[in-house]
Amino acid sequence: MKFQRSVLPMPSTARRTLFVARATPGQRLRQALTWLLALAGALLWLGMAEDAQAMRIKEIASVQGVRSNQLTGYGLVVGLDGTGDQTTQTPFTAQSVNSMLAQLGITVPPGTSMQLRNVAAVMVTATLPAFSQPGQQVDVVVSSIGNAKSLRGGTLVATPLKGLDGQVYAMAQGNLIVGGAGASAGGSKVQINHLSAGRIPLGASIERAVPTPALDGAFVQLDVTGSGFDTSRAVARAINAAKGEGTAQAVDGRVVRVRLPANPDARVDFLADIESLPITSARPAAKVVLNARTGSIVMNESVTLGACAVAHGNLAVTITSTPVVSQPNAFAQGQTVQSEKTDISITQTGGALVQLPAGAQLTDVVRALNALGATPLDLLAILQAIKSAGALNAELEVI
Repeated sequence: MKFQRSVLPMPSTARRTLFVARATPGQRLRQALTWLLALAGALLWLGMAEDAQAMRIKEIASVQGVRSNQLTGYGLVVGLDGTGDQTTQTPFTAQSVNSMLAQLGITVPPGTSMQLRNVAAVMVTATLPAFSQPGQQVDVVVSSIGNAKSLRGGTLVATPLKGLDGQVYAMAQGNLIVGGAGASAGGSKVQINHLSAGRIPLGASIERAVPTPALDGAFVQLDVTGSGFDTSRAVARAINAAKGEGTAQAVDGRVVRVRLPANPDARVDFLADIESLPITSARPAAKVVLNARTGSIVMNESVTLGACAVAHGNLAVTITSTPVVSQPNAFAQGQTVQSEKTDISITQTGGALVQLPAGAQLTDVVRALNALGATPLDLLAILQAIKSAGALNAELEVI
C-alpha cells in the first residue's frame, strides 16, 4: 500500500502530519479523527491568541477630566410605621420638621414637644455622572443618621443635593426600597439584612449640569491604571498603529498624551475608536497581598518560589480557673471565702521540617504551601519568613 505524505499549514502547537492513501474504511476513519483533532488544536490555539488580546484601552485607561461628582443632602423620611427617630434623643429631627412646616405655612406653638415616631432624619447621597444634563435622573442612597429602627415603607421628602461648591445640582424625592425585613415582640427580635438604609432608583432629577472641558483642547490625556511603563507604552503603540504615528505619546507610567482631530465633530468618534482598541497587557509584577484582619492571602500568576525548607509548630497556652470555697470550722467565728485555683499549661507541638521545591508557576507555589498543612493565619507568618529568607520572589503587601 502506497501512502502520500502531506503537512497542513498550522501553528507549531497544533501541527500534525497526515497521511492520504487508498485505505480501508477503518483507516480512513482514523485519518479523519486525526484531522479533526488537529483542527481542534488549531482552533484552540487561535482562541488563546484572541483571549490574550481581549483587553481594550477603555478597561485600563480613562480620559482625564471625564469624571463623576459626588452629591450630598440632608432630608426627612416620612410615613414610617412607628419606626422613626425618638425625638427626645435626636432633637435635630424635630427641628427639621419645624423648619419644613414653617416653609409650608404651618406654625408650631413655641414649647410644643412633638413625639414623632413616623419621621426619620436621613443623609441622601448620589453620584452625578459626567456629561449629565438637566432633566436626567440618577439613583440615590438614603441612610439614617438618627436612631430610627427601620426606613422600610418610608417616603423621602424633596431634598436638595449639593456638590462641594455648595451649589444645588439635583433634587431627590420618592419611595424607598429597603432590602431588609424585621420584627420584634416581647423582647425578641428577628432581622434580615439592613433596615437603616435604602435606595430610590432614579430618585433624583438633575437641575444643573457640570461643564466638562476635557474635549475642548487640542490634546487629551489618558490616565492609565497602575504605574507600569510597559502598559502606557502599549497604549501609545496601539493608538499610533490605528490613528497614525505621532498621535499618542507615553509621558510616564500613568499618562498617555493623545492629539485630538481638528474637527470638533469628529472627536467623539475618535475617542470611541481609541477606547475599543485591543492591547496586550504585560505580565504583572509578582505580588502577594496579606490581610492580617481576616487571614486572606491572594497572589497573582507571577509569584514564584525558590527552594527552601520550612518547619512550623504550634504553641498553645491553656489557662484553667477552678472556683474554690473555703469554709471555716464550726464555732471558729470565721467567714466563708471564695477563691480561684488557676492552672496554666503550655503545650508546643513539634513541626517537621518540610522541604519546598522551587516552583516557577502559581500552581507549584500553591501545591508547596498546601503541603505545609498550615492555617491561613499561620501562612501569614510563613510567607513573611520565606520572603525574609529570599525564597519568595514577590512583593509582600499587608492590608
